[in-house]
Amino acid sequence: MPVSSCDIAVIGGGIIGVSCALALSDLGQSVILIEPQDFACGASKGNAGALAFAEILPLASPRIIRKATRWLFDPLGPLSLPPAYLPRIAPWLLHLWRASWKDHYQANIQAQVALMGLARTEMQALLEQHGLTGHLRAQGVLEVYEGEARYQASLDTARQRALHGIDSQLLQGAELAAAQPGLAPRFTHGVYIADWRNVADPQALGQAIGQQALAHGVRHLRQTVRWLRPTTPGVQLILDDGAQLQARQVVLAAGARSHVLAAQLGDRIPLETERGYNTTLPADALDLRQQITFSDHGFVISPLTCGIRVGGAVELAGLNRAPDYRRAQVMLDKAKVFMPGLRTTGGTQWMGFRPSLPDSLPIIGRSAHHPDVLYAFGHGHLGLTQSAATARLIRDLVGNQPPAIDLRPYRAQRFSFLGSRS
Repeated sequence: MPVSSCDIAVIGGGIIGVSCALALSDLGQSVILIEPQDFACGASKGNAGALAFAEILPLASPRIIRKATRWLFDPLGPLSLPPAYLPRIAPWLLHLWRASWKDHYQANIQAQVALMGLARTEMQALLEQHGLTGHLRAQGVLEVYEGEARYQASLDTARQRALHGIDSQLLQGAELAAAQPGLAPRFTHGVYIADWRNVADPQALGQAIGQQALAHGVRHLRQTVRWLRPTTPGVQLILDDGAQLQARQVVLAAGARSHVLAAQLGDRIPLETERGYNTTLPADALDLRQQITFSDHGFVISPLTCGIRVGGAVELAGLNRAPDYRRAQVMLDKAKVFMPGLRTTGGTQWMGFRPSLPDSLPIIGRSAHHPDVLYAFGHGHLGLTQSAATARLIRDLVGNQPPAIDLRPYRAQRFSFLGSRS
């Protein structure tokens, strides 16, 4: 039987959308989750599986700005930008540059710390409440560096983390070899962060949360929203088959395509997609003890139940450019050099769209123009990590409760003009 109305419509069935739908099911209102595919089939499927609560430093930092110029000239390096896309992405890059200034950079760290603190608490609560703790792994992460100079260059990151209670342990020599046997001797220093969690398979967790949402009364509508039309009260959603759905409130959690619908409401949001690549190898491709981050090369290697995943890097090329799977192959070739015992046959390549904002903070809160629409997108690399926290904050807003943390740093209107924090 067709559905013509609901209390709350959630647009997007990735990890953010399913988490929001599950949280909202507690409010005793009718919730419809609109997603044309199965749950967690986009960026939520191919990520590294990290609950990266220690990742409090924004991409927009003085360190990255210094490195970016060198990286951008390498089309297969950790950060690439096709020249033809430069005119389109120029405003985003200007926002990124401004966000790297000291005043904004420090404020963005504080906002990230607040969100990460909530993320840790809410993710644990979600997993325990719904019997999903079996998806969780407490392996930590090992960041590795080639030589003393590279390690010394990383110490500012360690200091920033320590200021916020995130401890790390230096490993060298026998300790590093014991932490990860088979690591190439070029890596002389390792930093182990125990304050880190992983999930066994990110897509499996996203689908499990989605199934919990369905069990709690959420309905899954396999459609695409083409248009949002504010009404009085509520919002009318125009679907891809021409059907209409009337909702009292809408949660927009459509990942890298969210800004298209937000623009229909008058909210011009500089959302870009960091296209990420990976290769998932068979699970026996390596005896991998924990996720390893090759920070100077822009990729990680992760042990998942679905296989050994080698991936990362950033390609700023929008939604429409064809994938360049050479980027996945470059990371795989490097991983073989860095870990000679890695068997690189039998893998599956993947490319996905990370929805990213210039200051590395998501947008969480109501539309500036239409308060019946709530935004929950733009988490970049941290969607899985911050999913439960975002769901909690959206539930607070819909339920007319004081938000668990101050939402001003995450408001959509912070990008109203270049350089503004008003």
